[in-house]
Amino acid sequence: MNTYSKTLLRVSALFALVGAFLGSHMAGAGSIAFKTVHAHILVVGWLTLFAWAVYYKLFTPANRIVAAFHVWSAILGAIGLTAGMWLYYLRPFEINDGFVTVFFIVGGSIMLLSFVFFALLTFMRTEEDN
Repeated sequence: MNTYSKTLLRVSALFALVGAFLGSHMAGAGSIAFKTVHAHILVVGWLTLFAWAVYYKLFTPANRIVAAFHVWSAILGAIGLTAGMWLYYLRPFEINDGFVTVFFIVGGSIMLLSFVFFALLTFMRTEEDN
């Protein structure tokens, strides 16, 4: 499970870098156009993934399958949610509105599933509980 910790930590570091860059860009441009995307990149991408990296460093999950679903849905969901949010709110490309909306919803739904998987893991009995 240490692999999960490292993977989540590295992805959270990338989100932190992107979030810090966006904050710097907004300050330099004098615009808050990216405020929603910036906030979600830092909260969902950096802080949440970092917290889950710490969880996997401290605990051995009771179920490897649920843990795998959790980690990969967290990464895909964080990317999908924030990318979908960027496409939805800022409309940087001429992409069909229906596609953008579905992309945003699917990304957010995958992220929500990762929270469900995490909640399940925290209530499963582990060897540390004995």
